[in-house]
Amino acid sequence: MTIADVYDALRSKRIYKEPFTHKDSCDIIIKGTGTQFDPVIIETFKELQESFKLESEKHSG
Repeated sequence: MTIADVYDALRSKRIYKEPFTHKDSCDIIIKGTGTQFDPVIIETFKELQESFKLESEKHSG
């Protein structure tokens, strides 16, 4: 759930920031491998990146 929450936060516009692109969001998450995120979970995230993008676009305003 943490990765999904971080991805959503990065992709969402806030009053204090513009949304990150899908690629930039993924790059930020992947850079956290082994420090913020379990490497095994990141490998699954890498396989599902396109699904994250599609869901994000489907639910964006």
